[in-house]
Amino acid sequence: MEVIRHHLSTVNVHPVERWISVLGGGALTLSGLSRGRDGMLRMVTGAAMLQRGITGHCHAYEILGVRTAPSHVTLPYELGVRARASVTINSPREPIYKFWRDFENLPRFMRHLVSVEPSDGQRSHWVARGPGNRQVQWDAEIINEIPNELIGWQSLPGSDVDSAGSVRFREAPGQRGTEVRVELQYNPPAGVVGAYIARMFGREPEQEIAADLGRLKQFLESGEVATTEGQPHGPRGRVAVAVEEAIA
Repeated sequence: MEVIRHHLSTVNVHPVERWISVLGGGALTLSGLSRGRDGMLRMVTGAAMLQRGITGHCHAYEILGVRTAPSHVTLPYELGVRARASVTINSPREPIYKFWRDFENLPRFMRHLVSVEPSDGQRSHWVARGPGNRQVQWDAEIINEIPNELIGWQSLPGSDVDSAGSVRFREAPGQRGTEVRVELQYNPPAGVVGAYIARMFGREPEQEIAADLGRLKQFLESGEVATTEGQPHGPRGRVAVAVEEAIA
């Protein structure tokens, strides 16, 4: 898991907050100057507020993964958590791509997903199990797609979780099948702090994605997903039918 940091020049403070910081910082600095040494703390605090207002960058917001500045993108690049993982599947790219592109297949191997319901060719509604088994929902839209190579998506405004990501399909070296590589960026409801807390309780995003891809590999290669919970999975025939339907 990678916590995304941004450059100091990145604006993450709302314009109204910036004006308040400038005015309040200026007043504190002047008040500190009039008190001499006794006003040193006021001068330091005022200078920090002035810097916050002038640059529009708040270090506390950066640490907490908070952004109040307006943005035209669903998920600002500097916020949230980024996770990536990959797996090599002994199968050609086309059937794997088509199986994944039918988003209703994703809950078959992604354990945190409850359902994915396509609404049209580009948009879909996702339901997942969040911390404490609380359901979170979002609508996603495909923003970049190259058949048999790439699917890129992002969540739409109003979603419980802001997210963006991509899955790439490319031939593995040595004719070993297809390498499937997933990269995900998301801003959980509690921001970066929430991501760290989830990690402490064993919910490491990168490990979860790797486990999901491992189940996808099992699902497509052997026809069933190994489980330690005693729950049987569908026979190979059913998986083969699903893949054949995806190709058709």
